[in-house]
Amino acid sequence: MMSDPELQSKVESKDFVVRPIDKKDHYIKRCVAGPGDSLQIINRQVYLNGKAVQNPEHLQFLYQVRLPANVTANSKKLDEWGIDIGDNAMGTRDLFVNGDGILFLDEKQAEKLKSLDPNVQVEFYPQQTEPAKLFPFDTIIGKNWSVDNYGPIWIPKAGVTTPLNLSNLPFYRRIIEVYEGNKLDIQGGDILINGQKSSSYTFQQDYYWAMGDNRHNSEDSRAWGYVPHDHIVGKPLFIWFSTKEGNISNGINWDRIFKSASKD
Repeated sequence: MMSDPELQSKVESKDFVVRPIDKKDHYIKRCVAGPGDSLQIINRQVYLNGKAVQNPEHLQFLYQVRLPANVTANSKKLDEWGIDIGDNAMGTRDLFVNGDGILFLDEKQAEKLKSLDPNVQVEFYPQQTEPAKLFPFDTIIGKNWSVDNYGPIWIPKAGVTTPLNLSNLPFYRRIIEVYEGNKLDIQGGDILINGQKSSSYTFQQDYYWAMGDNRHNSEDSRAWGYVPHDHIVGKPLFIWFSTKEGNISNGINWDRIFKSASKD
């Protein structure tokens, strides 16, 4: 029972307004492109300014794995290889159901599975084009884009002026309105910024592009777009604690504790 009769009356009559909490989440992602860079992903490989980048050691993708009937995957051996239930995209307690599994693996883990038997099949799980789910959420720009084949996209740089039109506006609209605090309107075929017709825009700060090392299971810049400079809060130095599958009851990854984040 509430001790405040007036508050209780408002609750009972639903005479109140609910406002969302101003919630900010911290993400740790790898910065793969900086201000002024052009980025494109072709067949899972990131290209920066036209050149393939060096991939992280434990870069992961989603794989479809098929084991022949005469082959079983020893759970102890899989654990040694770093493959656990947390790598299972099928949502089951068993990594393999009737010999089939859909697993997040790095290249070394994929090769380890292939070594079990010449007939083991380990293939990339196909990723669909999803323009409505990928930045800039435009079905024309991203009609052929997927997490494996994405872009090209340019990363804005402070002081640089870009032409602005209805075709490229989806890339920059959030920057103009939200990150840099302008009022943006569209009247017919014209773009108005703070009431002025605009055919170009000069960026006020630098932006970055972030991606997770698990490329098929990461909410990153492909989902949220550019990262403003003033949203960057720090750099991870080391791994303080690590549990298997994010649950301490499944064990502790002792080999990762206090490991340098730059070497992981």
